[in-house]
Amino acid sequence: MNFLLKPLRVIYVVYAAVTFLGIMFLILPPIFLASLLGRQKGGNIIFYFLRFWAQTWFPLVGMWVTRKYLCERDNDPCIYVVNHRSYLDAAIAVKVMRLPFRPLGKVEMSKIPFFGFIYKNSVVAVDRSNAPARARSVREMMTALRAGISILMFPEGTTNDSDQPLRPFHNGAFRMAIELQMPIKPVLYLDAGQRLPHKGPMHISPGKCRVVFLPAVPVKGLTLDNINTLKQQVYDIMDTELRKYHKYPALQAIG
Repeated sequence: MNFLLKPLRVIYVVYAAVTFLGIMFLILPPIFLASLLGRQKGGNIIFYFLRFWAQTWFPLVGMWVTRKYLCERDNDPCIYVVNHRSYLDAAIAVKVMRLPFRPLGKVEMSKIPFFGFIYKNSVVAVDRSNAPARARSVREMMTALRAGISILMFPEGTTNDSDQPLRPFHNGAFRMAIELQMPIKPVLYLDAGQRLPHKGPMHISPGKCRVVFLPAVPVKGLTLDNINTLKQQVYDIMDTELRKYHKYPALQAIG
């Protein structure tokens, strides 16, 4: 049976890549025109074309993205914090997050031909090796939030290939939330790691992509002295909820 499945997998992977790139090239001209309107206004318009791409591509490759809300739905700007299991995560965000929003992403991705042009005009890119560049990225995110544009961050900092629900969180999202008194909205991607695992693009597969929106975590009245407490609170909420949907090995006690 495996000798039949391997050719089918190759065909599916090629099909997924061709449709991915085909739709991307289709929306590239209007995205170029929108980029002339500036990073804020133009960026907001670009995301509507990206949403068209996502709304088209996911069904074409047999991935069914569903949303479950365990919170009230509102239009207030916020800081989304999302678990990071797959390179598919950013594409899922384009499909499910309320517009307008901006994800935080690695500056290296902007160097990819064609895709990089879209990326640098729709993402707040951060160069972790350059302190002045990091500071500019923070200022850009703060400007976006003050303009009513939500920010999406992966607080783990990189994709999680461990056997646990989450990697340790970095401080950035929680520092910004406190400084701007902006609520944090945790979001769970439940199946992205199965659809496109770390093994590589040859292991991409059709199936469900569930997204769960959790209740907002208020930060009103918190100060920078509360960063670690807030970070642990959000971590515990997300960890507990993720364990309801998948089985993970129990953590071993130390000592």
